[in-house]
Amino acid sequence: MFEEAQYFSPVDEDEHGRVTVSLARDHPGFADPVYRERRNLIAELAVGHGRGDPVPEVAYTEEEQEVWRLVSAELAAKHRRHAAREFLDAKERLGLPADRVPQLQEVSEMLRPLTGFRYLPAAGLVPLREFYGSLSDGYFHSTQYLRHHSMPLYTPEPDVIHEVIGHANALASDRFAALYRAAGRAARRVEGRQALEFVSRIFWFTLEFGVLLEDGEPKAYGAGILSSYGEIEEFRSMDIRPLDVHAMGLTDYDITKYQTRLFLAESLGQLEDVVGGFWEACDDDSIAALSV
Repeated sequence: MFEEAQYFSPVDEDEHGRVTVSLARDHPGFADPVYRERRNLIAELAVGHGRGDPVPEVAYTEEEQEVWRLVSAELAAKHRRHAAREFLDAKERLGLPADRVPQLQEVSEMLRPLTGFRYLPAAGLVPLREFYGSLSDGYFHSTQYLRHHSMPLYTPEPDVIHEVIGHANALASDRFAALYRAAGRAARRVEGRQALEFVSRIFWFTLEFGVLLEDGEPKAYGAGILSSYGEIEEFRSMDIRPLDVHAMGLTDYDITKYQTRLFLAESLGQLEDVVGGFWEACDDDSIAALSV
């Protein structure tokens, strides 16, 4: 099972401070030495970054800029047809550039006056409790690399397109940002691993892969759907079930494939009441009672 910010490409640092990102053999960039070295250099920028420090800038190549431009344009058209109104309004409010990759520091400076959120660079694996707990403080851990240029409309792992086009646009909404913070408070409150995973699964089936009803049809608000060129066209054909905290918290998922099961909120208000209410009140005992 994949948890947000736990990436398939482990990052190692040797005694000399050299950072190496280990790509899987089936990764689109595995056989590309230039891409592999690029990943190492970008990961190295994030190592040692401290909260409160400016986010290190990445000098994106023209090839990387073109990937961003292409995917931004394709997703923009799909968002107009498939995204929830709250996401579309927040996207307009934020105003991310479509012609170049924004720096994480820049995204932070755009978000902070809107909802108080800021971005932290992630070199690789971020411990589950740290990732979710940081949300309660208004911090979002994010990668800075882009997917391999040979497959611009596909990525086997979250890249800056997912983290920014998917999550930053949502974080520009006061209502969605409040849900992210509530998830973070829940992660800080619970103590056991099982309870933390229960909290994270609900995050997965809502803020990553959530859909809600608008004008009689499902619309996407989850960052995982809204940053995926293919999945955004397919989500309505999935097994869509009513919003259910118990079911979401016990359902496994596989990041390597399109999600086969989604949960539908009748409205954004219902999402806030049911999921937001759960995150605000849950503890180890209440989650244990739901897990039987």
